[in-house]
Amino acid sequence: MENKEESGSLSTAPLLGSSPQQAQGRRDDEPGKGRSTWAQTLGNIVVSIIGTGVLGLPYAFRVAGWAAGSLGVALAGVSTCYCMLLLVQCRDKLEDEDKEGSICITTYGDLGAKAFGKAGRYLTEILILVSQAGGAIAYLIFIGQNLSSTFSSTGTNHFSISPSIFIFLVLLPLEIVLSFIRSLSSLAPFSAFADACNILAMAIVIKEDFQLFKSFTETRRAFNGALGLPFAAGVAVFCFEGFSMTLALEASMAEKGKFRRVLSWAFLGITSAYVLFGIFGYLAYGDETKDIITLNLPNNWSAIVVKVGLCIGLAFTFPIMMHPIHDITEGKLKSSGWFQRLCHKARGAEEFGLHGVRILMVVIMAILASLIPGFGDFISLVGSTVCALLSFVMPATFHLTLMGSHLKYWQRLLDFCILVVGVVFAGHGTYDAISKHSRR
Repeated sequence: MENKEESGSLSTAPLLGSSPQQAQGRRDDEPGKGRSTWAQTLGNIVVSIIGTGVLGLPYAFRVAGWAAGSLGVALAGVSTCYCMLLLVQCRDKLEDEDKEGSICITTYGDLGAKAFGKAGRYLTEILILVSQAGGAIAYLIFIGQNLSSTFSSTGTNHFSISPSIFIFLVLLPLEIVLSFIRSLSSLAPFSAFADACNILAMAIVIKEDFQLFKSFTETRRAFNGALGLPFAAGVAVFCFEGFSMTLALEASMAEKGKFRRVLSWAFLGITSAYVLFGIFGYLAYGDETKDIITLNLPNNWSAIVVKVGLCIGLAFTFPIMMHPIHDITEGKLKSSGWFQRLCHKARGAEEFGLHGVRILMVVIMAILASLIPGFGDFISLVGSTVCALLSFVMPATFHLTLMGSHLKYWQRLLDFCILVVGVVFAGHGTYDAISKHSRR
């Protein structure tokens, strides 16, 4: 994902870096463009999608009910997979019509530019930035709450340490230092470590779930009101992150004809795992299910190891989430006239300014994370607003615009339905967030 563009404009600074072959505009049938096998691509899809949001699924099932939650996750998974394939269809059509080989589409923003010009690129990449910021804030909330749960005492000598203490005194200094690292490859092992901890945490939660099955004392609800389904769907959409990686993942394959099948199998497996994990978590803890399921785990050594491991892994992958934000804010700063004049007048002003804007972005993320009370409500809001626009509204709009008369009637109708449902879904998520805030 590392981007080496130095232009300050959003229109020329894509969020996802491209390989030299892609930059030269090679076509799919040229040798060497994509080298990943289907198995490697499958692994990359899984790694790019699964994140910390999965640990909020049992809480979403508590809010919606186990049947409504399962339906919400399934609908989000099928819709997201279909819309990812719409992006691939759009690129294939544009490249097939390009007889001169001058079109190079490597990012989501490139499609936005082809569909609606410079405004399309701006809108697409701003939405990606906001979703990245939402993911980064979710990381800080998750780490702060888990550390607070781990190091707070229970029993007669009960005391509680606020998550904000950990965010500002532990995480903020660490993330400021890590923000100076510009090579994402040096942080890649920590990303893999965080994914391994995610899987381990899911396994331990399921183990605890099975141990609690014998002690069920109440009926778990299948449906919990009309508003439960949108909430669960919002969390699910957030969990299917990695949407902007679609074109890069497809371009990395040696046999691109297999991408649709690989993507479908990946989503089938991930969606099934999400549904089972959400059901098990809710069935085990019922109305006691917390918005981060690891907070329900007892403070024994295995749970503490998983919590601390997750926090360490996420702390070191936080800079990866922040990289697109740093990349574009630095580009905008470099392109500003006042900053260029300042750099000419004062030695070291450029380096000082670039470091300063990175620190500022991290501080803003920390402040926002400390002000957000609930992890589950937050990821549902991000999923049902920004992520819904990126995952459903934009792909359907691009497909209608770029494919045009090539689409069959049922395809146009389906695109319109996805577009309308996506807009309504985003509007409902925004209204729900505002109404909750006003009630407080």
